[in-house]
Amino acid sequence: MKLSQFFISTLKEAPAEAEVVSHQLMLRAGFIKRLSAGIYSYMPMGLRVIRKVEAIVREEMIRAGAVELLMPLVQPAELWQETGRFDKMGPELLRVKDRHDRDFIIQPTSEEVITDIARQELRSYRSLPKNFFHIQTKFRDERRPRFGVMRGREFTMKDAYSFDRDVPSAGKSYDAMYAAYVRIFGRLGLTFRAVAADTGAIGGDRSHEFQVIAETGEDAVVYCPQSSYAANIELAEALSLIEVRGGASQPLAKTPTPGCTTCEEVATLLSMPLASTVKSLVLATEPPDGSVKAQAAFFLLLIRGDHSLNEVKVGKLPGLNQGYRFASAAEILDNFGCKPGSLGPVGVSAAITVIADRTVAAMSNFVCGANDDGFHHVGVNWVRDLSEPHLVADIRNVVEGDPSPDGSGSLSIQRGIEVGHVFYLGTKYSEAMGATYLDEAGKPRLMEMGCYGIGITRILGAAVEQSHDARGMIWPAAIAPFAVVICPIGYDRSEAVKAAADELHASLLAAGVDAVLDDRGERPGAMFADWELIGVPHRVVIGDRGLKDSVVEYQGRCDTAAAAVPLAGVLDWLKVKLAT
Repeated sequence: MKLSQFFISTLKEAPAEAEVVSHQLMLRAGFIKRLSAGIYSYMPMGLRVIRKVEAIVREEMIRAGAVELLMPLVQPAELWQETGRFDKMGPELLRVKDRHDRDFIIQPTSEEVITDIARQELRSYRSLPKNFFHIQTKFRDERRPRFGVMRGREFTMKDAYSFDRDVPSAGKSYDAMYAAYVRIFGRLGLTFRAVAADTGAIGGDRSHEFQVIAETGEDAVVYCPQSSYAANIELAEALSLIEVRGGASQPLAKTPTPGCTTCEEVATLLSMPLASTVKSLVLATEPPDGSVKAQAAFFLLLIRGDHSLNEVKVGKLPGLNQGYRFASAAEILDNFGCKPGSLGPVGVSAAITVIADRTVAAMSNFVCGANDDGFHHVGVNWVRDLSEPHLVADIRNVVEGDPSPDGSGSLSIQRGIEVGHVFYLGTKYSEAMGATYLDEAGKPRLMEMGCYGIGITRILGAAVEQSHDARGMIWPAAIAPFAVVICPIGYDRSEAVKAAADELHASLLAAGVDAVLDDRGERPGAMFADWELIGVPHRVVIGDRGLKDSVVEYQGRCDTAAAAVPLAGVLDWLKVKLAT
């Protein structure tokens, strides 16, 4: 393709709205153009990358046995009311009405529609297993869209849905999709990790996220370098850091700690390690019947002073798994007699449920709040000074260096960007919507479901976040907008340069290479800056000076200097480079 037949629009500076590198570079390189908050037009250069991503995803989905269809963007509310998600999903679900005042939604996902198709079409065990997928626009009305395509409101997603007869066969479908995802992200040329994940609001039992590793990622990816263990921070198991609880070797003492309301401040005042302190957090649950006369239930959660609470883990605990909130300052004062900065478990009411993290349950001679403003207890020990907690559970986030749950070494943490997710849903949707099939005995049985998503447009942002430099983007070869760019110096002024550039361009196209010829007649500096910003992997420069010696200049996007290559052998040279 010649650039005069295409479209390029680059900027020297990123607009002020751009917050992260991928957003800045994609705007500067003319890949996207903002239309509204979280809504972008994908310009020709960006669309080329999207189409290449889609092609790889489509090929691997079909290879894995999935069948492509296309479900509508606008869906009737009745289907979402069947599963209860029309009301439960909240403001992220964009609800609209048609001229007849009927309710519709703009799809954020398609579980309801595909389940409706399955209950009508997959009526016999002979029809199963079946896996349908589509690549379609989605819309989620994010409260605060940001980071360009990383967290937009409108985006393109590949979602697939498997239907099986029983749990073992559903497991095979899940494994097939997991393997397909590994192939997809490998072919895309991305450094990624597949990590065990929480199933979240979508439901289900088995779940893995596919995280592109990038320092700017929003997610924390936990892994063990000595084994295959990997999980996101929400799910990563935190073992106790103390094997056996020590004996009481200090007396209990109520110590003045004026002005100290955090564990860090208390540890500094008392010249003690932060790991000797215990942090107290109060959660509340509302009465199940919503009665104003009934009292909220309160839970006192204890974690070590240098650790942080994992709210996803907490949300799975008995008594808290139906929803909870953090108690207000007024509620804490009423129930504990102090402000939040002096909370502690010693002497609390029997009506308060005490939940201790595994490490806290094994601590001895620790420091905690005394439930008296400006005071903390020193030398606190279980049994002697307070009863054993009602529940000991893993309620904290892991930290770098924690022991791996599989016993194979220590944990490391790196940042990641979620670009894919696979779920085993079970019968969550098939039961709600009556999606059954007749088994061999003619009896109706619920279908077992799985759901598998890939953020097509998000992959663009993740790839840029993972690989860029001060000059611009560095695309993996498989999804770069062009594989090779030919930069002729003086294309509009030199017949020799024009002839050589046109011949090389034609040869590359004939060889099946996705090449672009920059025939704008731009100055070398401006032309090179554009293509470095755009991130095309291979660049060939043709100029009169080189042609006198029958050579051209080749430079890979990550090379620090150009190399002289004989003009007669440049096609073979490029073929080798493209193959590596």
